[in-house]
Amino acid sequence: MTIRPTAFASGLALMIAAPAFAQEVNLYSYRQPELMAPLTDAFTEETGIKVNVAHLDKGMVERLTAEGDRSPADLVFTVDISRLAAVVEAGLTQPVQSETLEANVPAAYHDPEGHWWGLTTRARIIYASKDRVAEGDVTTYEDLADPKWEGRICTRSGTHAYNVALVAAYLHHHGEEATLEWLEGVKSNLARKPQGNDRAQVKAIWSGECDISIGNTYYMGKMLEDEEQKEWADSVRIVFPTFENGGAHVNISGVAMTKSAPNKENALKMMEFLTSPKAQEIYAEANYEYPIAPGSEPAELVASWGEFEADDVNLMDLAELRPQALQLIQQVDFDG
Repeated sequence: MTIRPTAFASGLALMIAAPAFAQEVNLYSYRQPELMAPLTDAFTEETGIKVNVAHLDKGMVERLTAEGDRSPADLVFTVDISRLAAVVEAGLTQPVQSETLEANVPAAYHDPEGHWWGLTTRARIIYASKDRVAEGDVTTYEDLADPKWEGRICTRSGTHAYNVALVAAYLHHHGEEATLEWLEGVKSNLARKPQGNDRAQVKAIWSGECDISIGNTYYMGKMLEDEEQKEWADSVRIVFPTFENGGAHVNISGVAMTKSAPNKENALKMMEFLTSPKAQEIYAEANYEYPIAPGSEPAELVASWGEFEADDVNLMDLAELRPQALQLIQQVDFDG
């Protein structure tokens, strides 16, 4: 007598395999492996859930769209509100509601509908030459358009996501006409054509090409840990500018659950872990960022840079202004 597998037997095999599959979660991340490892290791140690991470340089939206309902991804982890918003706007996420998430993440740092949740922030600040810029010479983003800075400002491309977010914030506070005028003023103050990354601007200050630059706070920590770049970092100080009617512009790293998450329960556990003070402090220390969970503290080095009042606009509001901000940047030919 020949025994053939039955549908029941096949189903039983799946049931037997299910517990192992249920103890994992799959993450697509734009963040470097060395920054993610402390977090994923801590989560696995605490929960026993294995984390599989696919590190992407670009194309997250395209990959998730191509995979559709068959995507193995449970969570996406990325930096910058524009990248988070792009995944949401493509219809690739699902709303998540959780008392733990609500308690850990202030309202300004999550999507009102729950599609993404913030983890850590970084401020978009001014790096100022210690030798050529006096204390108090620049205090607001509006100051960057002052003619006294003609030929003294360096920045990366105006169309980079970090600068588009800053312009969106300016647009939120001042409206289109004033933002266009401000962009023209900043462009006229540039010491050179926008180029390179945020660290390259600090190097330019060190070499005397310019006196101030626009950059993210965490690059100071990155430069200080690099033997060659430490000299650049030592040549500048961090200034936390504000908007005249607001606070300092911040951007965010965040997490979202995919629309087709195959391990939804484990994905929620990981989201709640990532927003916990413990996890945020691990991540913030590894990348010199600011944790946002109540009761959490930045690393000692980050705290030494000074305190600032973050702008309280919800970042999703800024995300909606991105297309208009980019249009204004292109209208003044900022990078030309």
